[in-house]
Amino acid sequence: MADIIQLLPESIANQIAAGEVIQRPASVVKELLENSIDAGSTFIQLILKDAGKTLIQVIDDGIGMSETDARMSLERHATSKITRAEDLFAIRTMGFRGEAMASIASIAQMQLTTRQHNSDIGIKLDVAGSKVKSQEYCQAPVGTSILVKNLFFNIPARRKFLKSEPVELKHVLEEFKRVSLANPDIKFSLKHNGNEVYHLIERNLRKRIVNIFGKQVNEQLVPIEEHTDVLKINGFIGKPSLAKKSRSGQFLFVNNRFIKSSYLNHAIRLAFSSLISEDHSPFFVLFLEIDPSRIDINVHPTKTEIKFEDERLIYQYLKVSIQHGLGKYNVTPSIDFDAENTFNSLLGGRPSTVVGSSQRDGSQAPIFPKRESIPSSEKQSWDNLYQQLGKDAAQIGKGNDQLIRMPSNVDHSEVLFERTDQLQQGLVEKKAYQIHNTYVINQIKSGYLIIHQQYAHERILYEQLLATIEKSEAMSQKLLFPINLNLSPDDAILLKRLLPPIKKLGFSIEDFGSNSFIVNGVPTILQETNVHGLLIELISMASAELDFNSGIVESLASTIAKNSCIKKNKPLTSEEMTRLIDDLFSCDVPFATPSGKKCFVEMGLDSLEKMF
Repeated sequence: MADIIQLLPESIANQIAAGEVIQRPASVVKELLENSIDAGSTFIQLILKDAGKTLIQVIDDGIGMSETDARMSLERHATSKITRAEDLFAIRTMGFRGEAMASIASIAQMQLTTRQHNSDIGIKLDVAGSKVKSQEYCQAPVGTSILVKNLFFNIPARRKFLKSEPVELKHVLEEFKRVSLANPDIKFSLKHNGNEVYHLIERNLRKRIVNIFGKQVNEQLVPIEEHTDVLKINGFIGKPSLAKKSRSGQFLFVNNRFIKSSYLNHAIRLAFSSLISEDHSPFFVLFLEIDPSRIDINVHPTKTEIKFEDERLIYQYLKVSIQHGLGKYNVTPSIDFDAENTFNSLLGGRPSTVVGSSQRDGSQAPIFPKRESIPSSEKQSWDNLYQQLGKDAAQIGKGNDQLIRMPSNVDHSEVLFERTDQLQQGLVEKKAYQIHNTYVINQIKSGYLIIHQQYAHERILYEQLLATIEKSEAMSQKLLFPINLNLSPDDAILLKRLLPPIKKLGFSIEDFGSNSFIVNGVPTILQETNVHGLLIELISMASAELDFNSGIVESLASTIAKNSCIKKNKPLTSEEMTRLIDDLFSCDVPFATPSGKKCFVEMGLDSLEKMF
């Protein structure tokens, strides 16, 4: 039998190695920025085109490279931080030109220009697919400039898996923030498509955090500083008001290297357990300094995951340090007893209207179509459809996103209205009751309904928002006092992209420049208070799901409804419960929230009788 094992060509081996380290433009940015830092740079510039897909350039004023080092940096297994095996377990630097350079050169077109301070002339290399196309002497400033063009140009299969520009830019900005936070004593600049996104001058850590995340975080930072024989912890945590549903504001560094650790993140989250809700994540920028011999950073190609000699000890130290900081600065949850939080205020004080009603003059319309409107010849087929609707509704409640299927000649809204008409029998005549300030109980002819007030209101708001868009009648109410939004540069970029669909929903927002926006109006179905928090939450949610190829308006409407609806443990008056029920059963799909959670459960008399 012929031999089948053979050595790979050098070019293919380099591409395989690149796949472990270089996954997207952000990976290139991370490696090049870290190399510039280890070069002793005081000013680093990052220039991007098309979120790095077309061009990534990093320019620094570091020590530069000799002609030999410039060529050696492009070779596999070339590095400046390891000379013996023991060095693997005592790494303190990021690596000065090497390792990743060969990987980048194998999957992109690269131009490297460098000059040392004791040299009058620089060296320029043009590389493509690991091959040096040209090498020449040139005039250049002290330092190094590395230009990477057309990432994955020779691996089309990898290139097509890159995400949209906003998604890739989000990842690049995250890497940029990690590196700049870890090095507040270095100046950084970031330009994207000719526009300067960040210009960070050398500062201390607190000022660097404010420069990146905006002035509004300054008063919300709590310093953490604990030193022990094993571990030093420094940095800042955010007060509970800075907590978000996304984890975009969480930065943990070990020996100045950003790491990901769900175990240590749990320790931080546990310290906040009594201060923020379960679905929110705290803000923190924390630095752990530990003896390099006590950790192993070589468990992952990108070195973002590490192993600790005694992980439980680090866990306890971290949790106690944060609890101590929170206690020292008297951070406790506050309650605004003067805030108006009635059900009607959350709805914006609007009179009850019917989604899908043919009346457009604002007058009160009947909630359901009359049963007589259905021809008697179609009664049997409609009854069969009702039974199927009940089954489909149960499937939706179980998380099944399969749409309810109906014959093409049957009007969708009429079928659902008839089904809800059946459920509604007896609702008006019988009084609704609330239990545990969360569930509304109401009698119907065949038994009773248990309605989840939060999920029901979420469905109501969602359909009201979509209905106004469909009719091009998104109503906006002017704010008595316009709200100023001062955002971080990356959040400002995101909001600019979201402005068209947000305006469709009824928001009136103007770009004021310098990452500032003015909110002049909000949808009429929303309450005026806490609009600032809602928009910040909307940006945060959109940031976590940036790849909107379709359905962006629906996604935003769902997010607004979820964050603006009444919540559990909220007492309702009898009138408010009646209105909730009426509005729910006027919805096109009253059975479930946009995410598929049940809005109500129907209990029949037969089932109730069997319990006894």
